[in-house]
Amino acid sequence: MSDPTVLQQEIAVEQRHVDRVYARLIDLRRDASRAEKEGYKLAGVGTFGALVERDAMVFHAARRRHALDTEYEGLVFGRLDLATGATHYVGRMGIRDDNSTPLVVDWRAPAAAAFYRATPAEPLGVVRRRMIQSSRETVTGIEDDLLDPAAAPEGMQIVGDGALLASLSKATGHGMRDIVATIQREQDDAIRSPAGGVTIVTGGPGTGKTAVALHRAAYLLYADRSRFAGGGILVVGPSGVFVEYIATVLPSLGEDTATLRSLGTLVPGYAATRVDSGPVAAIKGSLRIRRVLERASHDAVPDGPAELRMLYRGTLLRLNANELEQIRRKALPRGARRNEVRGHGFDRLFDALWTQVRQQKLSGLPEKREFEAELADRNDFREFLKAWWPRFTPMRVLRWMADPARLRGYADGILSRAEIGLLEGSFALLDSQGPTIADVALLDELDELMGRPRKPQQKSKNPFHVRDGVQEVSTFADRQSAGRQVQREEDYRDYAHVVVDESQDVSPMQWRMIGRRGQYASWTIVGDPAQTAWSGDPEELDRSRDRALGSRRRNSYSLTTNYRNSSEIFAVAAEVIRVIMPDLPLPSAVRSTGVDPVDLVTTPAGLPDLVRELTEKQLTEVDGTIGVITPVPRRDEMAGWLTGLPERVQVVTALEAKGMEYDSVVLVEPAALTKDAAGIRTLYVALSRATQRLTTVGTVSRWIPAKRPGR
Repeated sequence: MSDPTVLQQEIAVEQRHVDRVYARLIDLRRDASRAEKEGYKLAGVGTFGALVERDAMVFHAARRRHALDTEYEGLVFGRLDLATGATHYVGRMGIRDDNSTPLVVDWRAPAAAAFYRATPAEPLGVVRRRMIQSSRETVTGIEDDLLDPAAAPEGMQIVGDGALLASLSKATGHGMRDIVATIQREQDDAIRSPAGGVTIVTGGPGTGKTAVALHRAAYLLYADRSRFAGGGILVVGPSGVFVEYIATVLPSLGEDTATLRSLGTLVPGYAATRVDSGPVAAIKGSLRIRRVLERASHDAVPDGPAELRMLYRGTLLRLNANELEQIRRKALPRGARRNEVRGHGFDRLFDALWTQVRQQKLSGLPEKREFEAELADRNDFREFLKAWWPRFTPMRVLRWMADPARLRGYADGILSRAEIGLLEGSFALLDSQGPTIADVALLDELDELMGRPRKPQQKSKNPFHVRDGVQEVSTFADRQSAGRQVQREEDYRDYAHVVVDESQDVSPMQWRMIGRRGQYASWTIVGDPAQTAWSGDPEELDRSRDRALGSRRRNSYSLTTNYRNSSEIFAVAAEVIRVIMPDLPLPSAVRSTGVDPVDLVTTPAGLPDLVRELTEKQLTEVDGTIGVITPVPRRDEMAGWLTGLPERVQVVTALEAKGMEYDSVVLVEPAALTKDAAGIRTLYVALSRATQRLTTVGTVSRWIPAKRPGR
């Protein structure tokens, strides 16, 4: 530990520099505001050229001011003392003084790379690396790593136990902890991986996979903004809880142009949070379900018209059910998209009716075009067409599968009777509870199978256009928002880069869904096979992922250090996963708190009060978030036990906990997760969410599964 006097002296040194940076920040903000006001004054010139110049000045000044405002909190977080005698401060954005001397180096710049990559074995010219902790403009702490003692000048002070381990004891807060200042060498290698192709990052709990993925997105936007901001970056996470959790990270890194989506919200119009049981999710995620959906997409409309009867100039025209079915089948061959060939179906219907009219040999027989126009003007005929061949939505067709008879017909020879039985119960809840997360991929597949009716092309309108090339003045936020609306349709599919987090849980059908949005993209894929909840065919999963990624070049990285959990906490999680994966390489937990996990047992009647008591106790022991992790079916019930507690208490299911981290975890009824291998993997996830405290509580005394025979 450092001498308190030395610590305060060194904090004072850093405070002086931070004060200088924030003073310069005030100057830069004032300059940006002045430029913005000067831009407005150009309107008084009265020429169209001046108005355009005004617009450009205001836009760029507002963008600069927006960036300066965004990076206010914790602007400076690091310092590098180099063997050359130079000193570099590292922060969220680059700032220079009025002589263009760097005061802060942007964390993404090459000059800052050594902050993350330097080690005692390979110091990269760095003598001392210092992490600076701040609260707004005030330096609250510093931690040093002496990387090259031989090069240290006489009198260099070294403070603290090391930047990384000190940062890990900090509370996480409501959003994901920003680890810009604590990215380590193996993480930085993945972050700065080549922009093209596919970057695959694997690692166990607490190794920083999510942080790597998000920092990589920010790095790509910094390194090649025109490409990645123009095409867009899509970040896909496993759940809405997870997406909310990471939502503050990219803005805190200076980026707010990425699109964040969960698997349940990736398709516009749906916001699914409901989850299927493991067996049902495996069926819905399998590629076999696509063949079932294909049959459904070509089926006749339930309760559609059985025949067509209408009078035309006193003559009865009639098409029976068999004739209508033949017309529909010919217009909709296998592989055809139902909504796109709707017009062909109508044409064949007109042809059949025209044949009957000609056979009647009516006097004054009109031309065929006139005959079709007469029918099209009749309300009864238009209503028949709408009922016989409507414009189909994916949800409409998916609802057909709630009918047991139809589902059996669609799935015959594809799924087993037991699988069909499981699906019947799932689809029956579509109307009352909406789709599950797995259903969203099925809806996207149906949209692909049926296609969309053609719409006339409309020229994009510039919402800021005034006249003859003159545009209205707008703020940076206005431009960003309007730019996204004008340039990208609701179901945008031309992203330049796609990030998939917790990729081990993406099913084959979900890989198809994501793949449609990344056909021209480079990719970052992060995950941990040991944490997978997928219980289907692993080979099918690998094939589906490879199909989505295509033949792009692969760059693989493995993260081996667990920065999140204390060694005491991770020892429990490791004991659980070793039951089913005894040879799994596990990450090394690099710190010890001396606080062992607590395991408590109570009666069913006493469980609610004990869970609340334990949670309230954690509120007094840790400053950050407390995650109460529950079995999926009991989430709402257990959330009711904790009504009225502060927002930093978050009740989540074991599945929603994927990718999350909390300062303290209260895991309720862990025995409920030990029924099968998938459950044990989920338990492993739940046990490895805590950074400081882990408490397990339930009604079963021995919940850690015994080792299986032969293990």
